[in-house]
Amino acid sequence: MRDERPQDLPAANGAPRGGVPPLREALRRARVEAVERTDVVIGLKHAELGRLEALRDALAPVFADLPPEVDIFDIGLVPGERPRLFVDMVAFVEMARDRKTYRFLRDGRHGRAAIAESAEIQPIVDAVTSYVARRLVERERLLADDVFDDAGPAVVEPPAPALAPTPVPKRPSPVWARALAVLFAFGVGGAFGAALVIAVIAAAAKGLMPWFI
Repeated sequence: MRDERPQDLPAANGAPRGGVPPLREALRRARVEAVERTDVVIGLKHAELGRLEALRDALAPVFADLPPEVDIFDIGLVPGERPRLFVDMVAFVEMARDRKTYRFLRDGRHGRAAIAESAEIQPIVDAVTSYVARRLVERERLLADDVFDDAGPAVVEPPAPALAPTPVPKRPSPVWARALAVLFAFGVGGAFGAALVIAVIAAAAKGLMPWFI
């Protein structure tokens, strides 16, 4: 008697009609799906890298205008689980979860902050350009402060001490002036002696002199 069972129904032992175990078939399908998902992930990463490379090319003229002595910027594309386009040591651009939106971020003392977000390149280029300009101004201020510190405070010299007035030497007195002074001294002495003698005589006349004189 002819078997009327459909060809795709499993046999009594649980195996499909072709003799392939169900687990092996499920494993094959899972592997195919994993490869497809991997291809999708790889495709998304390639898309992220492509967008970041386009942004890097758009920023090339900005960094080409930097003075040769400025070394605080280092534009570089770093691939990985989350590809990033670094502007300097703390600022970078990465793609958002939708893989289409640019996010310009900066790490600071208070955590990570978003500077700009856009699905277009030009707004991010403008934001990075403004950031670079601000960093250059900060660098100029720091250099100016260093120059001022190296110069040191201004030295104020103490005022010179006032010179004492030079004494004017006395002119010698003429001879006649000295002779007059001598005569005056003798006159004063003679007058004093005469007055003393007169006083003694008067006292003697009045009996006021002591007995031993």
